[in-house]
Amino acid sequence: MTIKDIRRNTLSGITVGIVALPLSMALAIASGVAPQYGLYTAIIAGIVTAISGSSRVNISGPTAAFVVILLPITQQFGFGGLLMSGLLAGIILVVMGFGRMGTLIELVPYPVTIGFTSGIATVIATIQIKDFMGLHIDSLSGHYISKLTAITRALPTMQWEEILIASITFCTLVFWSKLKLRVPAHLIALIAGASAAFIAAYYIEGFNVATIGSAFSYNTDGFVGNGIPPVSPRFTLPWKLPDADGIPIGLTLSLISSLLGPAFAIAMLGAIESLLCAVVADSMAGTKTDPNRELIGQGIGNIIVPFFGGIPATAAIARTAMNIRSGGTMPLSSVIHALFIIGAILMLAPVLAYIPMASMAAMLMMVAWNMSEARHFIHILKVAPRHDVMVLLTCYFLTVLLDMEIAVAAGMALAAILFIKRTIELTGVQIIGHSDAHTYPHMCEAVMVYDINGPMFFGAAQNALKTLLNIRVEIKVVILDMRDVSMMDMTAIVAMESIIENFRKNNIGLVINGMNVDIKAKLKKAGVINAESNILFYDDINDSINKSCLMAGQIL
Repeated sequence: MTIKDIRRNTLSGITVGIVALPLSMALAIASGVAPQYGLYTAIIAGIVTAISGSSRVNISGPTAAFVVILLPITQQFGFGGLLMSGLLAGIILVVMGFGRMGTLIELVPYPVTIGFTSGIATVIATIQIKDFMGLHIDSLSGHYISKLTAITRALPTMQWEEILIASITFCTLVFWSKLKLRVPAHLIALIAGASAAFIAAYYIEGFNVATIGSAFSYNTDGFVGNGIPPVSPRFTLPWKLPDADGIPIGLTLSLISSLLGPAFAIAMLGAIESLLCAVVADSMAGTKTDPNRELIGQGIGNIIVPFFGGIPATAAIARTAMNIRSGGTMPLSSVIHALFIIGAILMLAPVLAYIPMASMAAMLMMVAWNMSEARHFIHILKVAPRHDVMVLLTCYFLTVLLDMEIAVAAGMALAAILFIKRTIELTGVQIIGHSDAHTYPHMCEAVMVYDINGPMFFGAAQNALKTLLNIRVEIKVVILDMRDVSMMDMTAIVAMESIIENFRKNNIGLVINGMNVDIKAKLKKAGVINAESNILFYDDINDSINKSCLMAGQIL
């Protein structure tokens, strides 16, 4: 590590910290908790995950992907329940990492990922309408339709002042992003929104908008204030924090049982988001991330974060990309970004209280738009195979209309089914008979070659072998060409046993060509191949055909 590397990563960390500061507060608010807890998440996760994970450039912290899971947890179980679910999710991630499941999660199909992210973006954008327009809504609880209904009924209460500040912030974000200048657009947009609110309040009588200071208060060591407390994260036990009724949530088996579902959803979504971020980072920086070690690092981060008041965290794609573009090449940049946020809390807490809630909503609207992948969503609808479109729409509507836990479970199930279906399709079968003289000129009429290409597991085995039970009556010898069969599972072994027994009853000879040594040993161990099987084995297809023709003549 040279002085140049340290300077470059320090500047990159400060740049990312400037972006992470308002985003962390906005995402905490969207998750139903006070803004400082988003900052604590960025600080602890930014340091711990950078040190314990595999990626050298990932920036971890609160992300928009978690909002649709965390908000219902906060509403049902309170702040203590939210932190406990994050702790459980961290344990699940560590187990997944040691179980080497990182490679499997990387196989989640593209339509599933886009369906999730687009659905999450839709829900986030909908939730932000309340602060964007200054609507008077007591609570945005329940499923999506309930939220949409509450927003629609509250439209007459919209405040033009809030809409004005939100619009100024949003337009500044869009305009500044297109300029591609080194100063982050989020910082400029927030300054523009806060400045516009301050100037309007000075010159326009009665002009007033909600701010972080007016929306949130704190009580630290007996000192009560508005906005965020000017103190760094402090150690606390998550189970001593309040539930939805304001009393300590405690640590019981029934609580853990109730939180396992949400924790699993957090872990799965966090794993997908982190590994997707790692793929993007590796392609941009030319690095190589170990997916299993990265899951362990994310798990350790989420285990430690709740003890300092932080909400669940994962690697953030946008912040990681900015880190790389700003020159970040090592975990030092993530640590610097965390230290920058600590400094901002200690020195700028009173200033942060003046940020308008409408500006935060506008910023999350932009996050939702970028996250929606609208162009890719529409492209899949236009050109993708029918099954991929069905998977995309299923994941999208489950995410939007139902619970995120259901969407995650259904998405992973669909991913598995789609994977199995595609693998089955890779297992091809070619039937070669006497009429195919151009392939094997010395083939005789009573012999048929059954050429199997691909792995033989439960779905593929049944698909590939079922036709062998209904071969033509003139066929006296069947050659199973298994040179391209890499594996057989128990279903395929049972199917093979049934075929051997069927051939024996019908006096049909069986020759197996090019069988893998491991597969042969597996069949012997299962008792499928034995002294009574009367199966001949060859490694050359011409030898198999010549011997089969002799057998067919003998049988005839």
